[in-house]
Amino acid sequence: MTDTPPPVIEIRNLHKSFGNLEVLKGVSMSAPRGLVISLIGSSGSGKSTLLRCTNLLENSHEGEILFEGEPIRWRGVGAHRTPADPAQVTRIRTNLSMVFQQFNLWSHMTILQNVMEAPVTVLGRDRAEVERAARGYLEKVGIGDKADAWPAQLSGGQQQRAAIARALCMEPRALLFDEPTSALDPELEQEVVRVIKDLAAEGRTMILVTHDMRLAADVSEHVVFLHKGRIEEEGPPEELFNRPQSKRLQQFLSATVAA
Repeated sequence: MTDTPPPVIEIRNLHKSFGNLEVLKGVSMSAPRGLVISLIGSSGSGKSTLLRCTNLLENSHEGEILFEGEPIRWRGVGAHRTPADPAQVTRIRTNLSMVFQQFNLWSHMTILQNVMEAPVTVLGRDRAEVERAARGYLEKVGIGDKADAWPAQLSGGQQQRAAIARALCMEPRALLFDEPTSALDPELEQEVVRVIKDLAAEGRTMILVTHDMRLAADVSEHVVFLHKGRIEEEGPPEELFNRPQSKRLQQFLSATVAA
């Protein structure tokens, strides 16, 4: 009998404020290995802030964040709380690759160079080995022929797929997506959706902030609905989308369908 491994990410009673505005009000959730979780909710509900706190791009003010059972070590309290061990932050961040809404590709580098940069400079991996992996990931996301192109020469959908290849090249334990399709028109959005679905089918651990309820329903095994900084409802997508229990989720889904 083998022990169940700890979740890749576990969050306990997380709080975060911006000035007097409390954005997260005691959120707890976990992402076991191989699970795809979607975070949904209206603008200002705390979805992106939760994701940024998970990846330590924002400092939470209270609560615990654990990576594969290892808690983040903190110094200070409240608004003055910061990670106590920069080396721990770097190590954990390299295992939680984030894909942003606005691609964030370096304009002065080719697509291949963008994908290779972090594994070579941050992880210190062999350049030839990284190049082979990078070209493989570009093929995986369907833009292998764009390796030598510049970001400005690619469509938005192609740039987002390049950003996903860059995240994959770090060989992370989990992928974090922050509204990966919201900056794209519907046709280009579907290019990225197909890639995300393929990654989900591979059993990768992913947390996905999305406004696309169809994407959340198709790729997720667990959906978390945030409302005013708290988890209002959560569960399998077929339960949340077909049989919502809370009035607020019912209103949110009705508005989403109407839009």
